[in-house]
Amino acid sequence: MTLSEEAKERLADVVELQPTKNKELQERWGIDSGSEIHQYLESELKEYYYRDENSLIRATPEAAELVGVDTDETTLSVPPRQAQIIDVIAGPDEKPESVVSVLHTVRETGLDPTADEVRSSLRKLQDRGVVEVVQTTVPTFRLAVEREEITVDVID
Repeated sequence: MTLSEEAKERLADVVELQPTKNKELQERWGIDSGSEIHQYLESELKEYYYRDENSLIRATPEAAELVGVDTDETTLSVPPRQAQIIDVIAGPDEKPESVVSVLHTVRETGLDPTADEVRSSLRKLQDRGVVEVVQTTVPTFRLAVEREEITVDVID
């Protein structure tokens, strides 16, 4: 299957953001609805993506090879807010933090996200296996891996 330049660029996004959701691709590509994302994936990238057991979108190994994106498991391509959270959140052996605690720590760095933006970023990092949830009265979060084991590539 021959891909257009746009399709190759979008496939590279899928590879970099995986595992991802329709909503994340929708925001990245400026598309109006999740159903349009699904239609695009099915019509243009069907051979190069799949949905995992949690319905998250993942690229095939062939997709990564085709677009020349390194899929090293320790390198994450993340937006600035997620990168900042990785920098400040409790480590794997530390006491987990609430969304509000992470929010305040992120705000101390000069960023000013909302609690919903921090919660969403934490869930996206959880989907990628970088952050774990420790259920107490309220969900609390901490890194699932040692900070030194992660290389962060900040994307716009």
